[in-house]
Amino acid sequence: MDEQLTALGLKGMHDGSVVPERLTFDDDGGIPNTRLATLLFRSSGLDDSLDREAVAERFSALFTANGWTPSWRGGVYDYHHYHSIAHEAFGALSGWGRLRLGGESGQDVEIHAGDSLVLPAGTGHCSLEASDDFLLLAAYPVDQTDLDLLRADPAEHDAAVARIRRVSRPACDPLGNPIERWWE
Repeated sequence: MDEQLTALGLKGMHDGSVVPERLTFDDDGGIPNTRLATLLFRSSGLDDSLDREAVAERFSALFTANGWTPSWRGGVYDYHHYHSIAHEAFGALSGWGRLRLGGESGQDVEIHAGDSLVLPAGTGHCSLEASDDFLLLAAYPVDQTDLDLLRADPAEHDAAVARIRRVSRPACDPLGNPIERWWE
């Protein structure tokens, strides 16, 4: 897997992937968020020989090897939403996108081809702007094959929080690091 990480610009100085930025967001009464950190692995740059399909193949191989099932390709919806029954990971295949994480008063992040993002269950996310060629590969832990899509709704909040508490933690992040390294 080191070859995959290197080609994606995600190989760390030592064994494993780069150290992610860890972002946390407070419950805002509509979007629960979670105490688990959102993980943003920034690529140092893709191998120049890779086209979008080759990037997708490498992310798919990494995610699969680490217990995350690739599911779909596309962008992020342009409205605030979250998932209460699954963690979600993205590998950026091409282009760039600016997302708001954590709900209306959350934090804006820009992701580029080669970056990977892990959203713990409950984390709000929304697309604000993207290049025409922005494309993501999404993946979910192997035991989390169902997916819900919830908007900020105070009436649904407490039931969603209860479901989020029951979501299992995968053994590894999608790049192969033990998840407890980031999620204490």
